[in-house]
Amino acid sequence: MRVAQVINVRPENFEKYAALHADPWPEVNSMIKECNISNYSIYHYNGTLFAYFEYSGDDYEADMAKMAADPKTQEWWSLCKPCQEPVADAAEGEWWKDIRELYHLD
Repeated sequence: MRVAQVINVRPENFEKYAALHADPWPEVNSMIKECNISNYSIYHYNGTLFAYFEYSGDDYEADMAKMAADPKTQEWWSLCKPCQEPVADAAEGEWWKDIRELYHLD
């Protein structure tokens, strides 16, 4: 399963966000892998963050709940979230907005 998402980055916090991701915590990276996510990238363009990853597990919702319950991941998110804001058309309560794949070539 391939997943692409977008969110805005607050201009005043972009450098902080970039610095966090230039040196991510090993525990956070380990949890991402433990939750069956690989080939994970985050890109930045003109105030928008674009994330792409591949999920290889059997229960996406359970793996995402496991990640969200992890104390170290929660601590990491507490540093990252103030740097972000949902895109204008995000649904109520949606943080990163899933976006539709239009083309893929292996």
